[in-house]
Amino acid sequence: MAENPEQDTPFSEWLRSRSEPDWTAVVTHPFAERIRLGTADMRRYLEQDFQFVDAFTALLGAAVAAADTFEARVAVGRFLGQTVADTEHGYFQRALAALGADAASAAPEPVTAEFRALMDEVRRGQDYPLILAVLCVAEWTYLGWATQGATTAEGFVHREWVELHSGPDFEAWVGFLRGELDRLGPGLGDDGRARVLDVFRRATALERRFFDMALG
Repeated sequence: MAENPEQDTPFSEWLRSRSEPDWTAVVTHPFAERIRLGTADMRRYLEQDFQFVDAFTALLGAAVAAADTFEARVAVGRFLGQTVADTEHGYFQRALAALGADAASAAPEPVTAEFRALMDEVRRGQDYPLILAVLCVAEWTYLGWATQGATTAEGFVHREWVELHSGPDFEAWVGFLRGELDRLGPGLGDDGRARVLDVFRRATALERRFFDMALG
């Protein structure tokens, strides 16, 4: 069983602190730094990341269905429609074309397949806190590395990827995900918190491995 988080420690922060050293390795990863600097080789990375779009979209849809409040459903649905289906998907199309990449024919790397499998696992389970755990890791770690320092990237492929994962709107989205975990955590019980922690740690480890793969 997972230990009880301290009463004055938000559940999301408790999860993050117990996902070290992988968490820090993600937000300070050399490949992430290269993205901010505009020097990362983005082709393989984006070909693989694009393979998450469908599974991630389905996971957001599952969050809408599994959420326990109307307000949460609206927040997730708004992000899904405005950011993922519109802004982010459009970025992928432009960036992959600029790189001469063919994501449709790119075979998934082992870590890509494992991460998609985790997304599908929690989606099928329809357990809202577990869905939140995967979403929160995916978004919070990206906010973490994207805000480690100002981007000096000049080309849109690097610059816009950083901008998609920083700024007030994205910070508010991550704040919402963390807030939902903080709201639900105290009522989960030891077994429930242990399940969320397990998924949170698995997702964090996969994020680290994904960046390791991109670094080559």
